[in-house]
Amino acid sequence: MQFRPRQRRDEPEINLIPLIDVLLVILIFLMITTTYARHTELRIALPFANAQEPQRQPEPIVVSVSAKGTVAIQRDTFEAPDVAALTARLRALSPAQGEAPAVVIHADAQASHQSVVNVMEAARLAGLSRLTFATRGGSPR
Repeated sequence: MQFRPRQRRDEPEINLIPLIDVLLVILIFLMITTTYARHTELRIALPFANAQEPQRQPEPIVVSVSAKGTVAIQRDTFEAPDVAALTARLRALSPAQGEAPAVVIHADAQASHQSVVNVMEAARLAGLSRLTFATRGGSPR
């Protein structure tokens, strides 16, 4: 027989509320007493530049080739052009000194390959090495 009442053993428990209160007080104390020092910055004296205007690009030379083989250079039309006549005209349009202008070729979709190659050869002989072909955006109908 057991006459003594049974004692329950309670597990020890940590009360966190007083711990949180103490930590908040310490945090407030640290925030008030801390001095924030600015980091030293580098003092740099940047150099000055005497910027000149960029050099202007020369206007491109526009060469149009029709479906019949007619060539127009800056609106001057050549009915039956040969490479020598095209070269002479391109040399006349290109400046003697400075950067050579670009040649923009507007060739008809039905133009013969030979007439376009003649224009390219004339540009090469005239010393114009920058060739560009103009195209139309979108899909053909």
